[in-house]
Amino acid sequence: MSPTITPQLVSLDADLGPDKAAVIRALAARVVAEGRATDADALFADAWAREEQDETGLPGGIAIPHAKSSAVTEPALAFARLAPGVDFGAPDGPADLVFLIAAPADAPEAHLAVLSKLARHLMQEEFTSGLRAATTEADVVQLVLEAIGEAEPATTPEGGTGKHAAPSAAPDAHSATAASAHAGSAHDIDGRPARIVAVTACATGIAHTFMAADALTAAGKANGVDLVVEPQGSSGYQALPQDVISAADAVIFATDVDVREPQRFAGKPVIRAGVKRGIEQPRQLIEAAIAAAGDPAAERVSGSAEAAASATTARTESAGRRIQRILLTGVSYMIPFVAGGGLLIALGFLLAGYEVTENAATIIIDNSLWNLPAGGEDLLLGSLGLYLGSVAFMIGATSMGFLVSALAGYIAFAIADRPGIAPGFVAGAVAVIMNAGFIGGIIGGLLAGFVALWLTRLPAPRWLRGLMPVVIIPLIASIVASGLMVLVLGRPIAALMEGLTNWLNGLAGTSGIVLVGVILGLMMCFDLGGPVNKVAYAFATAGLASASLDNSTPYLIMGAVMAAGMVPPLAMALASTVLSKGSFTAVERENGKAAWLLGAAFISEGAIPFAAADPLRVIPASMIGGAVTGALSMAFAVESLAPHGGIFVLFAISPVWGFLAALVAGTIVTALAVIALKKWVGRRVDDSVATSQPATVAA
Repeated sequence: MSPTITPQLVSLDADLGPDKAAVIRALAARVVAEGRATDADALFADAWAREEQDETGLPGGIAIPHAKSSAVTEPALAFARLAPGVDFGAPDGPADLVFLIAAPADAPEAHLAVLSKLARHLMQEEFTSGLRAATTEADVVQLVLEAIGEAEPATTPEGGTGKHAAPSAAPDAHSATAASAHAGSAHDIDGRPARIVAVTACATGIAHTFMAADALTAAGKANGVDLVVEPQGSSGYQALPQDVISAADAVIFATDVDVREPQRFAGKPVIRAGVKRGIEQPRQLIEAAIAAAGDPAAERVSGSAEAAASATTARTESAGRRIQRILLTGVSYMIPFVAGGGLLIALGFLLAGYEVTENAATIIIDNSLWNLPAGGEDLLLGSLGLYLGSVAFMIGATSMGFLVSALAGYIAFAIADRPGIAPGFVAGAVAVIMNAGFIGGIIGGLLAGFVALWLTRLPAPRWLRGLMPVVIIPLIASIVASGLMVLVLGRPIAALMEGLTNWLNGLAGTSGIVLVGVILGLMMCFDLGGPVNKVAYAFATAGLASASLDNSTPYLIMGAVMAAGMVPPLAMALASTVLSKGSFTAVERENGKAAWLLGAAFISEGAIPFAAADPLRVIPASMIGGAVTGALSMAFAVESLAPHGGIFVLFAISPVWGFLAALVAGTIVTALAVIALKKWVGRRVDDSVATSQPATVAA
């Protein structure tokens, strides 16, 4: 393969036109003349389209227009040292050093690799000084090829570097400047150099992320500031040690996307800016951060010291605790797909009847609001209801179709961050194809996540990091996780799921299903929205994906889970605001008023203030009532087509009387039990003391 840059692609001290369009057009013509592209106009059009999205001028008289183009046949780097310079949109004036990066449309690896390597070196004064000092095109070629890793550094007979040895003293000059800046610096805090931590991140995470990191680091050295940067690239990032963050006086977020794990910086004064400002104005950002460190009114990263401490704990958690956190992350991201999809399916049944499952897809394709389907005479809204119900059902069914993929994708995300999402989703989709269900999704997500995490930890050079999430991680992690699902794991898991389904279906209509209701009720009320509660809820919602009129057991399970989960907050509300106000503090009575609505909406966490203040009485009482409700719900064959909503989705619950009877029975049992426990088990805390306790716990 030819070198990316050759002497024929270099123009020294050239006047290529009055504006950047003329310069880009001239460099594109040179690429074509060198045989690297077939059409100069097409290459210019692609580079100009990229330029219009975001100007490529950078501080220091540099510009890097670039494009992927179908006109390019071989990756090329064209360089011009302009005389005079031309404005490319940089804040400090015209650019005299211009690189045009041209890559084939089907070769993103070359484009990203060259861009990342070149971008990093353009932030080094030694490199740009060498470009400006070069006397021949061959000098430029040697310097650039060394920078992008396509040539070994030239050496002199004395053993030193070649023609560009002089600028190598720049790092020592930087250190000297920083050392001198320490003495009597205006950037000192409490008699020592200011300590700043920074995060840089851009949408692609390839070039600007690392350029901003380099610029901030250099500015920190030059100004005598102890500054450490965490570049959050597209292939992941190496998190700063928590003790470094804790010791920092302030934080700089030079980002165009969300900062990952921002809770690590909780409570720190923060300066927020776009990533390009980190390249163009690093000194100003550092000065603003130092000023914020001494300003009590400065913006701070949301959260508290406890939140930052929890981030540290998360990094040292046990294996079991880590797996629990990973699974709960997947469930929490899955729930919106289930909640929205389930409610829409229930709405479809309400509008179009249960027969909507048979022809909903045909109806939405063949009909419209202006061409309503035939039939629907027995429906409330007639043919309009049939059409709208079909639309709601199909949207809901589509949303539910993402259930396993979302579960697997976000399990992988919890393990490997963004690089894990794509292979996780693919593994989840393959689990569905193999009929492995949500268990297959969990296993596929774990496999994809840990493979992706391993790949992100490989010691890849910085210029290669941009390729990891684009090609390498999705390819290898998908092959491993999805390949194992197809070749090894899919059929055994599918057999397990089939056996579990058959067992549950066999219990329907027998006393055994009541025992299932008792177990689910106990789980829902054990930790009020915690891991055990979430396991029961995830089991119920995941089953909805396979539910049908012929397989109604998942609907029974969902009904029992929802009813039991409503018991604790409703029972605490009943006990504290109606039955025994004197057994509760003033704060608890206020919480009881809110718990009525929270419980009615199936938000178990409404009972947490009560459990936090008195766990040994509230939790056992809640579990007793939850077991009663779960058992009665199963005994009354209560089915819920909706995964959430409480009394607000009664239209999706059948029979409604059975649901309400089970709910009322469990609520009364728990309320009476907690009152009895408070009255006869142990001494109740004095009201004047306990009044402030829940507030402290809640904080």
